Amino acid sequence: MASPILITALAASLMHPVPFDAGIQRDVVSVSGDCSNAAAQVVAQTGGELLSAEPSGDSCVVTVLVPGKDNARPRKVTVRVPM
Repeated sequence: MASPILITALAASLMHPVPFDAGIQRDVVSVSGDCSNAAAQVVAQTGGELLSAEPSGDSCVVTVLVPGKDNARPRKVTVRVPM
């Protein structure tokens, strides 16, 4: 059975969480926009299913799975769209 002191200490530590900033630089990439419009455009053009869309420099890299023709396997297509 847990002691009342331990339970009180745990509850007190959860009451006031304070953000800790040790002056560490965070890895943050700022982009001018997201890739949702580019992804929607590529999906509409190819008729495929969206696998991923991620910013890369000044463009978006969009990967879709395009259905194959005549019972062929689907193919993975990657398109780079300028932002």
